[in-house]
Parts: sequence; structure tokens; C-alpha cells
Amino acid sequence: MSDTSHDHEIVSIYAMSEDRIDRLMHEAGECVLMWATREGWPVGVIHAYVWHEGRVWLTFAAHRHRAAAIRRDNRVSVSVSGTAGSRVAGAATMKGLATFHEDDSTKAWFYRALAAKLNPGDQQGEDAFYRLLDSPLRVILEIEPVKWITYDAEKAARDMRGELPESEKSPRLEADAVRMNRERERRGLPPR
Repeated sequence: MSDTSHDHEIVSIYAMSEDRIDRLMHEAGECVLMWATREGWPVGVIHAYVWHEGRVWLTFAAHRHRAAAIRRDNRVSVSVSGTAGSRVAGAATMKGLATFHEDDSTKAWFYRALAAKLNPGDQQGEDAFYRLLDSPLRVILEIEPVKWITYDAEKAARDMRGELPESEKSPRLEADAVRMNRERERRGLPPR
């Protein structure tokens, strides 16, 4: 079998800048919250969220399985795509630590922020959604980023057109610098 691989196998060089991550997180409408069950199964659910002070904030009812799972192990991931309402091409996945909030002051600002995000320019819709959120069983989850895994599709497109200077490329991560070449060697292919 011939080597038909292309440079697009090396994607870690297209990491998003902190500014683009921030823009994506502000603009996107939804995220996928992921956690592990007691049996170790990875599970994810789509949530509307608010990006506030460098953290993801979202809400669900306290009796959901995810609440018990995250209370057992607060290591979660959050994934956001630029196709979910953002003008930033690409995606970002955050490994993070989750903290539960149930206090009235957090509920007040968060419910208002989420209701406004989901009902831009519609005060009546915002107020109705705020009332819907304001329930005694609801908890708020704050997720603090520990590590980002990102892909800047705009950089990749520019590189494929030969327009991305080397200075804008991120260093290759271990997966592309070491592991890929071990796999290529295992398959009898030359290193890249």
C-alpha cells in the first residue's frame, strides 16, 4: 500500500490563541458537557452555557445522574464547536474541574445571563426563561479550565492555501511529534 498521507495528519500546529478561544466561548450557543459514569463510561449532554470570567457556567436539575457522577469525580470536559452559533471556525475542548453552586446570588446573575444569551433583544422571552430556570431543584455548575485541546480551522485553511507563516503555527504536540511517527514506522511508512 502506498503512502497517501498528507500534512493534514498533523493538526496540533493549528492551536487557537487565547483570544480566539475566548471569542469562540462567548459566541457559541451550546457545549457538550462530558463526565464518566461509575462504571467508567464516558457520557456527554448538550447544554446551553455562559462563558463568564474564563469559566463555563451551566445548569441542570440536582437529581440528574450527571450530578451524582460529577460530585463523585469533578473532572469533566466541555467541547464547543464553531458551528454551534459562532463565527470562529474550529473547535475547543476543555478539560476542567467542576464546582457546584446553589446559592441565591449565583443563581440570580447566572439565570439572567443565560436567559439573556438565549433570548437576545427579547425581554419578554428572557424574563419567561428566567422564571423557568428559577426552580428549587436546579444546580449551577462552574467549570474551571485545566487544559485546552483546540483546532483553529481558519489557520488550517490558510496553511493549505500556503498563506500561513511558520510563526503562526503552534509547536507540534507529542501526538504529532512522536506518536504519529511510531505509528507510521509500525505501518512501514517514512517519518514526517
